[in-house]
Amino acid sequence: MIEAGSPSTWTSLVGAALEARLALRAPSLDDTDFWRTHTAFIQLTQLRRLFKKASRTEFGRAHGFDRMSMLGDADMLREYRRAVPIVDYEGYRSLIERMREGGEPDILWPGLVRDFAQTSGTTSGDKFMPVSKELFKSNYRASLDIFATLMRWGVSLPTMMSGKCLFLGGSTDLSINEHGIRTGDLSGLVTPLIRWPISEVYTPGPDIALMSDWPAKIEAMAQRTIDQDVRMVSGMPSWASVLFARVIELAQERGRSVKRIRDIWPNLDLFVHGGVNYAPFKPRIAELVEGDAQRDLPHRLELYPASEAFVALQDEQGDRGLRLCADHGNFYEFVPVDEIHSDSPRAYAAWEVERGVRYVVVLSTCAGLYRYILGDVVEFDMIPGGLDGLGGDGPLRMRIVGRHRHFINAFGENLIVEHIENAVAKAAETLGVRVGEFTAAPIYPSETTRAGLELAIEAELDNERARKFRDLVDEAIKAQNVDYTTKRTDGLGMAEPKITVLREGAFHAWLDSRGKLGGQHKCPRCANHRDFIEGVIASNPAVVG
Repeated sequence: MIEAGSPSTWTSLVGAALEARLALRAPSLDDTDFWRTHTAFIQLTQLRRLFKKASRTEFGRAHGFDRMSMLGDADMLREYRRAVPIVDYEGYRSLIERMREGGEPDILWPGLVRDFAQTSGTTSGDKFMPVSKELFKSNYRASLDIFATLMRWGVSLPTMMSGKCLFLGGSTDLSINEHGIRTGDLSGLVTPLIRWPISEVYTPGPDIALMSDWPAKIEAMAQRTIDQDVRMVSGMPSWASVLFARVIELAQERGRSVKRIRDIWPNLDLFVHGGVNYAPFKPRIAELVEGDAQRDLPHRLELYPASEAFVALQDEQGDRGLRLCADHGNFYEFVPVDEIHSDSPRAYAAWEVERGVRYVVVLSTCAGLYRYILGDVVEFDMIPGGLDGLGGDGPLRMRIVGRHRHFINAFGENLIVEHIENAVAKAAETLGVRVGEFTAAPIYPSETTRAGLELAIEAELDNERARKFRDLVDEAIKAQNVDYTTKRTDGLGMAEPKITVLREGAFHAWLDSRGKLGGQHKCPRCANHRDFIEGVIASNPAVVG
């Protein structure tokens, strides 16, 4: 049994060493006036370094990086925008294939890039993001900023490091090709890099972290950590809730009188999360940890990580704003949402954006992506000053408000509208069913429901055929999306989809009730919230569901 406030162990020295290392960084992050006046200069310095580093690559030579690196700040940025178009993954696919599959060096980044992070992309296939040594260092600096931020919040790192730091991670199974190039989830690339003494506070350990079978992995995590003094948890809220529930259940199976995680891990102080909107999960996490849906953990810190780069992190307690990692080797631009699909979208640097405007994130990284559309849509709460250091009100602080096209990513499943449409078409074709309008939305977990996906659809399906349709949709999505497949493994994270069958004309009736019936109005095929699907169902009682 772990006691609250149990004596420190020697690993507290790891926390003390971290505090010593970050003794200057923490107050630097606190100096908001410095970041107000220097963010523009710092960001342009990152861009200039990218040009110098990549000037001899195939891409750098083709776009004149060497010449750009010698221009003044304003001219350099202007020339970069003129020479390099804003593109999505398709603009880099062939070059990345040469790097990853062919083992070709000096294409987008100098030398041979030996690591690629796999993430679900469009229906044309998964995306493989280059992860250079420089990007590993960039991500490492971001991880240090997490601890520097905690210091600013008054969290004692020696106290935290006296216990265990639990990282849920992702699917960490790696593949290595004949060129020695590794491909896998980003966490799988990072896990082997964890060394002593950090390995002494890290749990569940590489043997479990490297497991790709998630049901077995969750069980192994629960078995290993139930008697550990866990003081920090980092991971997706959806998987954290699954683990918390299993740890409580396991403790009860062993005859312990516990009802919440706090009874098992009394010193748990911090939950680090990111990747999805936390709000729908907050009551469930609070209930599991504290036994009270209204009582939050002592500290929570939100991150904005991506396979392409670590973009931002929360720097003020209780504030959703995420502070740009401005000095970590990457350069950021932002394109207004309504221009992202135009032939020549206008891009704005960190000091050029405005409040009240929604922007799509575009980034240039120290791994060889240039003016790449990350796709997240953000708004800004705080904006730095310009090139002259004047104006602004602090560091660039943003809030993620969605994606630039319809998607579902409530639990890290990364579904886009094409995934849903293709799955419905496949199921309808297989069963010979005629379908009408449809929309999909997440099902948020509660005490009585597991996380999942709901599809409301106009179709002629009885209960038996609706179940077959559900299974076909499930399998068709899995065939397109590795992230969804991971979350659906053995139904542990996400439950099987729910099919709600509606009468023909249901969607038109809903649109009519909103005064939007007509050719220019339609219900999105999917959304990362339940507003649309609940509106449709409320207006039209389900036939099956």
